[in-house]
Amino acid sequence: MAVVKEVLLTKEGLTKLEAELEHLKSIKRQEVAERIKQAIAFGDISENSEYEDAKNEQAFIEGRISSLEKTLKNARLMEDHDIRTDEVSLGSKVTLKELGSGREVTVTIVASVESKLRDGKISDESPVGKAIMGKKVKDEVEVEAPAGLIKYKIMKVDR
Repeated sequence: MAVVKEVLLTKEGLTKLEAELEHLKSIKRQEVAERIKQAIAFGDISENSEYEDAKNEQAFIEGRISSLEKTLKNARLMEDHDIRTDEVSLGSKVTLKELGSGREVTVTIVASVESKLRDGKISDESPVGKAIMGKKVKDEVEVEAPAGLIKYKIMKVDR
């Protein structure tokens, strides 16, 4: 029997996943069903690329719906008391200083389903996320990146 992994989500992350699921179920499913219906109306579906595209999109949408439902079924809303400030944990807002350049960046550690680098949300399973999990302010970590080894110092851990 497979072990069910609990997924801790922020309120914002939970809301986004629920909205995506609702959109896929209520709008995208109907749009694709209509595309399939139209493609079938064109006749011979054995060589109908529009039909194939629509069927592929339908499979993708159903897979995404299944994935979202599984994630939401195993989701638990992250509460303030879940987020530690004495060390880096899921939900922590962490200010890192790149020791080579002196550049500072602030990231929030989230579950992989919520990660979005451009919003400053990195996964606890990413190279940087793994390196800083459980570390404290003033700790230094090394991260192997495509550009080489990057060293960071943890400047601040907050909620």
